[in-house]
Amino acid sequence: MRFTVAVCTWNRAALLRQFLGRLACMRYAPGDWEVLVVNNNCTDDTERVLDAFAGRLPLRRAFEPQQGHSHSRNTAVSQARGEYVVWTDDDVLVEEGWLAAYARAVERHPEAAIFGGPIRPRFEGTPPAWLSAAWRDIGAVFAARELGGEPFELDADGELPYGANFVGRTREQRLFPYDPALGRTLEGGALGEETTVIRAILAAGGKGWWVPDASVEHWIVKERQTVRYLRNYYALQGKTFGKWESYGGPTLLGRPLGLWGRILWAEAAHVRACLSGDPHRWIQTLAEASFLRGSTRR
Repeated sequence: MRFTVAVCTWNRAALLRQFLGRLACMRYAPGDWEVLVVNNNCTDDTERVLDAFAGRLPLRRAFEPQQGHSHSRNTAVSQARGEYVVWTDDDVLVEEGWLAAYARAVERHPEAAIFGGPIRPRFEGTPPAWLSAAWRDIGAVFAARELGGEPFELDADGELPYGANFVGRTREQRLFPYDPALGRTLEGGALGEETTVIRAILAAGGKGWWVPDASVEHWIVKERQTVRYLRNYYALQGKTFGKWESYGGPTLLGRPLGLWGRILWAEAAHVRACLSGDPHRWIQTLAEASFLRGSTRR
């Protein structure tokens, strides 16, 4: 079998139904792929949604009792039957030719272990004016990824695909498991579990390619089109980077005294920027203040 399309899900049955519906409309040869859905302790209608698609897709299911995206990813890798694991999310809408584009890329580059494609936004309703105005600055917060219309070889030190749309050869994936200290959890978790693995595979000598015609849309629900969501994202980013920092000198709650002063300064700068009404300014200061706050977390 060529591909295992892997999806890790937790309590998003409605989005999962939408995702599987689009996947069922995809054009790709039967028998050469499977869909593996990892249930990470769902308490909603996830299993009933999977029952509804059992006859429409080459569907298998797995259960991961340890909460966290990295645990679920590792379960998917261990149970994948395909030569390649094709990663996406339950809030993604795939294009009809998505998997076929990856199949062509694999044929052209059999030496490669990593492939990735574009992720474009699709908003529920009309996004707020500030979000549209500042989209170029904050698209990455919503997993948007666009690295150009031409294929190119990926570099461990360069720009990499994102977790909602990339492929990892199963052999290499099993050599580089996902770090449970990274990835989303019930408590928020951290970021970067997939880019850490991609970078490790490439740094170890694996090849990778950008596949511009293997595109998906990321469904951005209303609840994410908020300032609160921005704050939480940048705080998680700060927490992620803060995990690897070590500090000398006087500390408070395990962090340097000067960091707390920087947080107060950044929050004051954010208040001033909000008064200007310029979304580019206040989003930049919000990101800085939230990142610093997040770096105090453990």
